[in-house]
Amino acid sequence: MSEAYLTTHFGEKDSAKLDFYLSHRGYESARRAIGSMTPSEVVQLVKDSGLRGRGGAGFSTGLKWSFMPKPGQDDRPRYIACNADESEPGTFKDRAIMERDPHQLIEGLIIAGWAMQAKAAYIYIRGEYVHPARVLEAALREAYDGGYLGPRVMGTDFAFDVYLHRGAGAYICGEETGLMESLEGKKGQPRKKPPFPANYGLWGMPTTVNNVETFCHVVHVVDRGIDWFRGIGTEKSTGTTLFGVSGHVVRPGYFELPLGTTAREIIFEHAGGIANGRQLKGFIPGGSSTKPLPASAVDVRMDHDSLAAAGSALGTAGLIVMDDTTCMVRASKVIAHFYRDESCGQCTQCREGTAWLDKLIGRIEAGAGRMEDLDLLLDVANSIEGVTICALSDAAAWPVQGVLKHWRDEFARHVKEGKCPFPESFEV
Repeated sequence: MSEAYLTTHFGEKDSAKLDFYLSHRGYESARRAIGSMTPSEVVQLVKDSGLRGRGGAGFSTGLKWSFMPKPGQDDRPRYIACNADESEPGTFKDRAIMERDPHQLIEGLIIAGWAMQAKAAYIYIRGEYVHPARVLEAALREAYDGGYLGPRVMGTDFAFDVYLHRGAGAYICGEETGLMESLEGKKGQPRKKPPFPANYGLWGMPTTVNNVETFCHVVHVVDRGIDWFRGIGTEKSTGTTLFGVSGHVVRPGYFELPLGTTAREIIFEHAGGIANGRQLKGFIPGGSSTKPLPASAVDVRMDHDSLAAAGSALGTAGLIVMDDTTCMVRASKVIAHFYRDESCGQCTQCREGTAWLDKLIGRIEAGAGRMEDLDLLLDVANSIEGVTICALSDAAAWPVQGVLKHWRDEFARHVKEGKCPFPESFEV
């Protein structure tokens, strides 16, 4: 693997400290961007690199940055919001970056701030991330004391501030407009779009939102260039990503690998295979909101296009692995309950639909379901997809659609046998 991959120094002592970061070319990319590149050149570089957002949607990062109004065209203050909420079940890569390499995130924010001529960045961190927040606070103090943030960034005329804001444990605040509402001190509910954040974001000002890992990749794009970055991954999914692997594997953890690496390689080589000598039954490729895939799909390449063709999505690259003891109805119940509980209730379809999904799956899992519940379950999922202000209802619908496509027979067995046919499965 390249020495510039994100995780190179994660296991080393004091990797969160400024002195350590400076000894490994820290802040050189920011110095280069500010010292020898115009803001528009940085935006174009990121665009040409093919970097796609690592927060779930996979949108072109450079294209998103280009939507920010330019000085002279719109002289309102511009802001950056860093989504560090990371509440998607199965996803934990941003936590690792913030705990072990916080200055890389800060440097990525500085580059983004220069590229979009932003006044400040706000890191919205998940409320439960107490230790990462403390590490980030310490790193921010070091960055200010070292002159990397403040009124004269690295001795230049560029002024840029970074603020850390702790959330209060609401999954919905991981949605970019819900995040901004919360930052403004309001109830964390998504906004209707348009207007989009680039025109009306924080406090009504132009704002760009990306997640933690996305900003970190920018540091390496500036340092190594587009040819290097595009030489990793696939044509349309360039670079690496941090795959977080959890579930029934020998070595759960995060592994930075090129996009396009197969699920088989990730599970059986890097994560050590299925634990306890069991067989692979299925896996969720990109966090709980993506459609589960059966073991027969294990050779799928883990990139945006390949997973879309397989009927799922890369999402946040949080790979959840399930062995042959797993009851898929029970797994669906856990996921459905999460989305029911985390719906903000603003949209009727989401508020009522997520509750119906949870209720129907719970009835089937308890052995009290009816055969017609299977079609009703799919009808509810289809009815709440794509009709609400944000994508939470989609996130609730997609796992149900995926499980019914590949494991409908398990739902039918629960109904016919009046109980769960997988006695070794985990308890709800």
